[in-house]
Amino acid sequence: MPGMLLPLARLRDPLPGFPLAIGVTLFWLGLIVLLPLSTLMARSAGEGWAHFAGAAFNPRALASYRLTFGTALLAAAVNALFGLLVTWVLVRYSFPGKRLFGAMIDLPFALPTAVAGIALTTLYADTGLLGAPLAAHGIRVAYTPLGIFVALLFIGLPFIVRTLEPVLAEVSSEQEEAALTLGATRWQTFRRIILPTLFPALATGFALAFARGAGEYGSVIFIAGNMPYKSEISPLLIVTRLEEYDYAGAAAIATVMLAVSFVLLLLLNLLQRWQRGRSS
Repeated sequence: MPGMLLPLARLRDPLPGFPLAIGVTLFWLGLIVLLPLSTLMARSAGEGWAHFAGAAFNPRALASYRLTFGTALLAAAVNALFGLLVTWVLVRYSFPGKRLFGAMIDLPFALPTAVAGIALTTLYADTGLLGAPLAAHGIRVAYTPLGIFVALLFIGLPFIVRTLEPVLAEVSSEQEEAALTLGATRWQTFRRIILPTLFPALATGFALAFARGAGEYGSVIFIAGNMPYKSEISPLLIVTRLEEYDYAGAAAIATVMLAVSFVLLLLLNLLQRWQRGRSS
């Protein structure tokens, strides 16, 4: 009997090395992520609740939150739609220049954000190649909230495409063919068979694009205009407070951004989990 209990106990144990692996993981996570964030929250609370509320919820800060998170959500939603289309073309079709096309999608990953901001500003300024004809029709892009939206579209697209691409590549065409054989239209096949499979990856890409957009600074400040209450993003307001030596005020704004981003990402993760449970 003792000889039989040992193998059974081993079967119930976690994978070999689990205690050491989880210990190192928690230590590294605490050192790299939790410690800086806890320091940020402690710094923002150092001056008391009245100072925190005054710095984090004054009209200028609230305007920057609306612009930052609203534009990031809108850009991520648009990127989710067109990113799905781009991924479909990359995975399902073969055409000349496909590798070059795929490499172009990764450019926002490799390109310094300041370079992207300068390029977009030059292109969409009132005298730029695209900005001039748009300005002639009364549409100004550079130095407006629309310019921020364009910049976030540029940096967010790769997150959608590269998250969806491996999942779409693994989707079997047999189910699609069976649905078409049974009389389903292509739209019904996509909506009822393909989209539920892609949804968790699409939600993940959306969350990554939103998180990147909410915290983006380099590519936005050149094209935004940076006018308080109009085109001033929250990361820029944090930098402004730091330049004014208002470290507690900068930490308060950063804490609010952290809290909002965390809640939105948590909701997206819960939505993914619900979708997986519904599909299984």
